[in-house]
Amino acid sequence: MKYWTINNPDKKIIHSFMTDYDITPLTAVVLASKGYDTTESVMESLEMRELSDPFLIKDMNKAVETINNAVDNGERICIYGDYDCDGVMSTVIMYSYLLENGADVIYYIPERSEGYGLNKGAIDKISAEGVGLIVTVDNGISAINEAEYIYSLGMKLVVTDHHQQGEKLPRAEAVVDTHRHDCESPFKHMCGAGIALKVISALGGGDCTFALEQFGDLVAIATIADIVPIIDENRFLVSYGLQLMENTDRPSLIALKKVCGLDKKTITSHSVGFGIAPRINASGRFGSPKTAVELFLCDEYDKAEKIAEELDRLNTERKNTEREITEEIYAMINKNPDIMRERVIFLCGKDWHHGVIGIVASKIVEHFGKPCFIASECNGETRGSARSFGKFSVFDTLSYASETLEKFGGHLGAGGFTIKNGMTEDFHAMIEKYALENHKIMPVYTVSADTAVAMSELSVDNVKGLEVLEPHGFGNEKPLFFIGHVHIDEIISLSNGKHTKLRISSQNLHMEALAFFTEPSALCVKVNELCDMMVSLGVNEFRGQKSVNIIVEDIRPHGFMQKKYISAQNAFEAFMRNEELPDNYYNAMLPDRDESVKVYKNISANGIKLDSLYMKLHEEMNYCKFLVATEAFRQLGFIEFSSSDLSVRKISSDEKKDLFSAPVFIALKEKIKA
Repeated sequence: MKYWTINNPDKKIIHSFMTDYDITPLTAVVLASKGYDTTESVMESLEMRELSDPFLIKDMNKAVETINNAVDNGERICIYGDYDCDGVMSTVIMYSYLLENGADVIYYIPERSEGYGLNKGAIDKISAEGVGLIVTVDNGISAINEAEYIYSLGMKLVVTDHHQQGEKLPRAEAVVDTHRHDCESPFKHMCGAGIALKVISALGGGDCTFALEQFGDLVAIATIADIVPIIDENRFLVSYGLQLMENTDRPSLIALKKVCGLDKKTITSHSVGFGIAPRINASGRFGSPKTAVELFLCDEYDKAEKIAEELDRLNTERKNTEREITEEIYAMINKNPDIMRERVIFLCGKDWHHGVIGIVASKIVEHFGKPCFIASECNGETRGSARSFGKFSVFDTLSYASETLEKFGGHLGAGGFTIKNGMTEDFHAMIEKYALENHKIMPVYTVSADTAVAMSELSVDNVKGLEVLEPHGFGNEKPLFFIGHVHIDEIISLSNGKHTKLRISSQNLHMEALAFFTEPSALCVKVNELCDMMVSLGVNEFRGQKSVNIIVEDIRPHGFMQKKYISAQNAFEAFMRNEELPDNYYNAMLPDRDESVKVYKNISANGIKLDSLYMKLHEEMNYCKFLVATEAFRQLGFIEFSSSDLSVRKISSDEKKDLFSAPVFIALKEKIKA
């Protein structure tokens, strides 16, 4: 169960927004909740109509001079990209612009097997092509040794990148990166394609209008895909690009929209992020990134359609592989639930595809609410990806365990690593030790509402006003609202149990809410109970009638004591890890026979989610006792645990066993005696 927080924004700021700016009350509250504190800051973010001068970026003049000289002199230029969506879009933008302006230009994108960024093997191939100037896009800022190698072969280098600068800059004619320590450009958070757009704008004299008209759609896709903040200039770029995509004549996008099922739908940041971008990324994960580049360089629709269909096939392969790895992980945890009780979830598999383990790690983090490190052993090498949340730093964890690693990199929330041969278990022990030493109380996976609302506030006009906050994405997430003390009038199964509709009421107001991908039995609430909900809001139109759309993101019984629940879970897991607890905890954790029997009797052969089971019993026992009882029944073989949906089901057995012979009971009683 996730931890809920509810923001309480300053009422004076909300009032000033409503007075000075033409927005609805709900929108004013959300803006204040998201940290805006002046009308000027709102106007700057929501009303941005142009990009800042590209020449404000450090070294832009040098980059323009170097590239233009190479074009004028007929020197061969190579655009060196990356295999992800941002790298593909950046490559297409820079290559297309230079080609259209008469440059002798080629492009090179490394295959995923070559690794990220410049490498000597690729540089040798490029040199053999007679290239005089390499221009990187979406990479290069950390290529210190590779840059020296480029110059040793008689070539020159221009770096355009958006990643963080290290201790020193690479040797180059120009290094165009807003994250340079000495760069004073006003906006720092563009993706690689955004930087490429600024470069070609500068090559054209500094006006971004032409570049936006030509490539604004591609930059929008890359900005959404690369999960950079959708604020300020990025918000403008995405808004502009989505409009271009809506009525595009670009064969690649027409074909991609068709295979995504978006050809007759409004294009949003969500449909790009979950439809278009994954198919572009699939080319670099399961095929060759050159396939995606070829698609966006294609002028013929028939050819574009065939390539788009190939990307769709690769994306299906990606999803299947991702599902297979996830199912294998769930099987590992079902066999040994202690994996999910550690401070950090660590999993190592054989031949898991490196192109998807990062995606899988993100899903495991969200599912179990813990930092996750996933490694795959393939061809004698063990490489991995990690994801985290809150203040638990992946980079700091990897640094702590560096003696077990060949190499690693990353930041607060994500990273990659390669484990030294034979040191997988040592690495596992080190990351657990780091977590214990630096996070005695581990961060809790949190869902935050922008504000609490009453159902009486949910008018069509008030909710529709939220549309001015779009497009949504990282850094500008879709608003989330808390609705409390709601009566459940009816629970209705939809699509054969795939989704659930709730009829709800509060203060004589009646509305409906939808819980997608949640079957009725998975809800931890019942008809005629009071509940609290975390919801997102929208406006639905059907046959000319507009109504408020309430989408349930999370739900629980009204007034549920979440702090006690999470504290009890932490205590149980600490006990299962054999960590010492205060002496008075052990007695409070031990259920008696009657309490244990109540737990068992409420488990069916068809299964029940743990949270739903506990909600039936939470007034009769604390969560620690509940977890101890379920673990005892699991250890004795009376029930089976499913990590995929966090449920338990009863196993038919005639064998009789003493409940208190379960290892968890024995261990607890030993602690009590001690």
